[in-house]
Amino acid sequence: MRSEYTVTQVNAYIKNMFTQDFLLKAITVKGEVSNCKYHSSGHIYFTIKDAGGAIACVMFRGDRERGGLRFNMQEGQQVKVTGSIDVYERDGRYQLYAKQIMLDGAGVLYERYEELKKRLAETGLFAQEYKQPIPRYIHTLGVVTAPTGAAVRDIINVATRRNPHIQIILYPAIVQGDQAAESIVKGIETLAMKNVDTIIVGRGGGSIEDLWAFNEEIVAQAIFDCPVPIISAVGHETDTTIADYVADRRAPTPSAAAELAVFEYSRFEQDIQDYAYSLQKSMDRNISELRQKELRYRETLRLLSPMGKIRDRMLRLDQYQDQLQSLMDRKIISARHRLDVDIERMKGLSPLDRLMGGYSYAVDADGKNLRSIKAVNKGDEMSLYVSDGVIKAEVLETQEMSHGDGNNGPF
Repeated sequence: MRSEYTVTQVNAYIKNMFTQDFLLKAITVKGEVSNCKYHSSGHIYFTIKDAGGAIACVMFRGDRERGGLRFNMQEGQQVKVTGSIDVYERDGRYQLYAKQIMLDGAGVLYERYEELKKRLAETGLFAQEYKQPIPRYIHTLGVVTAPTGAAVRDIINVATRRNPHIQIILYPAIVQGDQAAESIVKGIETLAMKNVDTIIVGRGGGSIEDLWAFNEEIVAQAIFDCPVPIISAVGHETDTTIADYVADRRAPTPSAAAELAVFEYSRFEQDIQDYAYSLQKSMDRNISELRQKELRYRETLRLLSPMGKIRDRMLRLDQYQDQLQSLMDRKIISARHRLDVDIERMKGLSPLDRLMGGYSYAVDADGKNLRSIKAVNKGDEMSLYVSDGVIKAEVLETQEMSHGDGNNGPF
């Protein structure tokens, strides 16, 4: 009778077989990453595959934190996974338990690139405060690139089209291979001593291996130390090298670098004409304002000059005299009016006026006005003033008059 086994027993047996195989305890498998998933627990689940098959993999968070993975793993990357292959008993399937994951082939270069990029960023080579401004108007352009190829032709064509008078100094550098980095550094140092205004360092596009010279630390340091502003023009728009980060300005292509470095001469001429017109208008406006200001100063000087002040005081003196004369005239007229009123009032009280009205005026021998019979005695001399003279008289007698008749005397 055949033996019967449970699923658990079979899975345990298979796991034991894997455990006893020392090759599977420390194995490195290379392939392409697919189905990569970063779990919230910190574990990474993924599959590596090649043309003939695939194997499930997992890296636990602890192995990852201990430095087993130093890059961001993505779909399609070629990697080397080192770890052990074991059976997950519950599901009855085997998988690769990764202890270390490294990029393979071009991925190794990419890892070196990321490490260098991080280190140079920490030392400050990418800092914005160290970037030199690109001069707006340059006379001499230095170019470090291969002497043949599309890159140098594009730079020359664009630069001379924008400014036919530009002077271009080319340093024929090696831009690919083992000697490329030193050649590029030599080109930068040579052109810096030629006192060029701006330097373009670059080449056409290519793979990461083709562009690797521009990821070398000596090239980055030479760009950083160069006293002349440098425009990096390495590869196409999607290719970014260490040189791009260090350079004072990055251009996506050599043609774009030439446009950044060389001003457009026709536009420059138009700008000069515009500036001349603006300057002329500004000068005319300033001259007009100065003339107006001169007139105001002249008028102010006239008013503040001694003769001006004297004339002003003379005019004021005439005004004061006119005012004084007017006040005096008004005073005289007022006084005359009051005098006329007083004269009329005095006329009403004057004895002479009474005399002219038919009355007389009696005085005693001493000239005192006689207003009562008691002021004289019989035989006293008296004088009677009438309208045309004085009558001398002697008192013969006095006669008292009754008050009831309404006659109180001659006045």
